[in-house]
Amino acid sequence: MEPVLNVTRSATSRSWVWRARPLPLGAAERMGVDELAAQLLISRGCAPADIQRTLKPNLRDWLPDPSIFQDMDVVANRLADAVQRGEKIVLFADYDVDGATSAAFLWRHLRALGADVTPYIPDRILEGYGPSAAALLELQRQGAQLLLLLDCGTQAFGPLEAARDAGLDLLVVDHHKASTALPPALGILNPNRLDETPEAASFGTLCTAGLAFLVGVALNRELRQRGHFAVTAEPNLSEWLDIVALGTVADVVPLLGLNRALVSLGLRRMANRRSVGLTALADIAKLDRAPRSDDLGFHLGPRINAGGRVGQADLGVRLLASEDGDEAAAIAQELDRLNHERRAIEAAVTAEALAQALETQGNSPVAVVAGQGWHPGVVGIVAARVKERLNRPALVLALGEDGVAKGSGRSIPGVDLGAAVLAAKAHGLIREGGGHAMACGVTLDPGQLEPFTAWLAEHLAGPVAAAESERVLSIDLAVAPRAVTPELAQALEACGPYGQGWPSPRVAVGPVRLLKCDPVGRTEPKTHLRFVASGPDGGRVEGIAFRALEGELGQMLMGAGSEPVHLAGRITADEWQGRTRAQLQLEDAARA
Repeated sequence: MEPVLNVTRSATSRSWVWRARPLPLGAAERMGVDELAAQLLISRGCAPADIQRTLKPNLRDWLPDPSIFQDMDVVANRLADAVQRGEKIVLFADYDVDGATSAAFLWRHLRALGADVTPYIPDRILEGYGPSAAALLELQRQGAQLLLLLDCGTQAFGPLEAARDAGLDLLVVDHHKASTALPPALGILNPNRLDETPEAASFGTLCTAGLAFLVGVALNRELRQRGHFAVTAEPNLSEWLDIVALGTVADVVPLLGLNRALVSLGLRRMANRRSVGLTALADIAKLDRAPRSDDLGFHLGPRINAGGRVGQADLGVRLLASEDGDEAAAIAQELDRLNHERRAIEAAVTAEALAQALETQGNSPVAVVAGQGWHPGVVGIVAARVKERLNRPALVLALGEDGVAKGSGRSIPGVDLGAAVLAAKAHGLIREGGGHAMACGVTLDPGQLEPFTAWLAEHLAGPVAAAESERVLSIDLAVAPRAVTPELAQALEACGPYGQGWPSPRVAVGPVRLLKCDPVGRTEPKTHLRFVASGPDGGRVEGIAFRALEGELGQMLMGAGSEPVHLAGRITADEWQGRTRAQLQLEDAARA
């Protein structure tokens, strides 16, 4: 097919190509949808037979029998025993959004069942990722009889062995990559176990919040079979789907199948504003409309994360589980303050990390940078920024005074960073590490940084080169400037929710001339660009290019002058001063 608008080399050095060929005449009518919806869904891999249940998802169509997963019945039975015996249950969860949401969901569920349950979120700086033997044994000393590890534990061999030897009952619910061997626990629920059945492994893209929902389904079923609900009401798990949706979007797992249904239904629940905690968070983020999936990833998720990154680790889970309006408002305000603090720290570390990467690793297939004094709470976000700027996997490590390097990595499509880290661990190059395809965490002993960097570059050279050779910008629709309207934005949004694995529709617009293009942003130096453009048809296009100022896209926009350009990005409908307007979230541009 011909390049879209004849763009063969854009500002970001990509060719613009159609995401898919046009559908045959009459195909959309046979599917029972309009042509735009049919094209968007089919081009994202939706089978024609799944069109209706994808557009209007419900759990009945997508939910599997929880018992297909290894150890699911073990987990449900042990939790049911703890509920009925009145045992003290502790939810030991990771400090990120997936950990907070999975813990909040199960906290609310178990609390509704009358269980004695409390969450525990380790401090990122003082305790690090995952369980330590000291933490588990201290929780046992404080009376814990059953520990449920959430979004961690699959690689925690030593700590779990120590807790088991002390007589503590342990359950693990996690989705991170597993090794051949598994740590000792009564049950390890993880669809990415290497011994999992093909049917269960097909759900390997569930995050821990999604798995927690399945645990809830299995636990309700087990208690129902025991006659538990003859004297007490059965909790309605759908009441907390908004929490599950937040974790699913924020953990950047593919929005396909069950994940898609959980997010779609959770967004509907969130729009009803019945969750005290999420309503307080939406208010502090100034979200006064029905939320979209990108709001969860860019507005709500970062605020939940802020507590674990630069503040008190359990603020997020406490907010999401709160039923007190005043308490929720106070926590939301504190999380918002911490998020502003996080942004400032992130901006400073990003500038240093990018400078180091450009100076020392310009030709490496993977950027690995490290610095003294870098805040451990922002290295994951900074890794994402470096990856976006360099278009290749990036790891950002904070160096401690003892020479130990701890950090996070983010990858690009087609490059499995989690698997590479596990391989490096098997080679003895890192002390600890794990993750999934798009993200990882690592801990390196003194002297390991250079060998690890060299090995990783060699190990990932082929996959990165293959990914680079396929760098194109997929376009769903090309329109004249006058067609950029709120009505078009709403028609496109109707085929959402969008996210990882189900990309937002990308629209090419042009030609236009830029009337205005100015740096904007809440932090200094400003990094975003806001623009206004007009087309020969009289259409006016307003938009923003996030974090574009210092890159190739920003250079083209600032230097375009009166030259005509084509634009490509996502069209959204936003409320502004009482009216709805269309905005283009710009991803790329090319000279016309």
